[in-house]
Amino acid sequence: MSTLPDSAPRARAGRDGADAERERLLAADPESANYHYRDDDTGPGQPGGAAAGGNIASSSTDPLGAGEENGIKPEGRPGDTTARNLAFIGAATLVITTWVAVISNDPVSYGWFAFHPPLQTLALCFFTYGIMTLQPTYQPRTKAAGFIRHQTAIFYFAFPLIALGTLAAIYNKILRGYPHFKTWHATFGLLCIIWIFVQIFLGAGSVWNGGSLFGGGMKAKAVWKYHRMSGYILFPLMLVTAHLGGGWSDWGHHYTSDVVRFLAYTVAPAVIFLCVYSRIRPSKMKFW
Repeated sequence: MSTLPDSAPRARAGRDGADAERERLLAADPESANYHYRDDDTGPGQPGGAAAGGNIASSSTDPLGAGEENGIKPEGRPGDTTARNLAFIGAATLVITTWVAVISNDPVSYGWFAFHPPLQTLALCFFTYGIMTLQPTYQPRTKAAGFIRHQTAIFYFAFPLIALGTLAAIYNKILRGYPHFKTWHATFGLLCIIWIFVQIFLGAGSVWNGGSLFGGGMKAKAVWKYHRMSGYILFPLMLVTAHLGGGWSDWGHHYTSDVVRFLAYTVAPAVIFLCVYSRIRPSKMKFW
């Protein structure tokens, strides 16, 4: 008497498990019904949703194809990887130039100001990463993983760094009796700091605790769209502020050569801007 091989039940169980996983993902993100190449989702994936207990993708692009084996499709467009790498090179140029200029020129003599340029440029580097890690994320797992990286980079690194750097500059002026906000760099810097607080309020309120602060569900996702758009307006303003601080300040002229200053505080911010904006998906910010 022949017996049926047990591979068929296992195959059915595997399909059932895949279907159950898909249902769970759809429940966590109802907009992801055909998520593999969607370009119209507007909200972030959240921890505890699509990625809860699952295998979170480590990157939104997967040139080696490992993501395919885990059921995750590559999401990048041609040129995205090159743009990402160039943006990181620009950010690294900005950070390294600033840190070397400060550390190699008797930083103790600057007082508390010595903390300002290094912390601000390092914060800008984390802001750059925090933005690009969500470019693009369409699938529930990559959206959830991207959100975790975005929140970590912005909330735990970029914001504390830029806040401390700003306080260092303000405290230094108080100690030395210097006037406040007398330059375009200082004025733009103050505007950026205030704007960042608004950004954090909108971003955290639209995703934490299910976005309950703004009514949850689609109401919270609508706020997230404005948070995203606002961030893309704020980011170039921050780059301009860095350009003014390094390229036109007395400090920049005194401690960096013309060529180095041009490359670090004009070319590098321009490269970061162009590369980050080349990766934007306008369809993620539909307002009508």
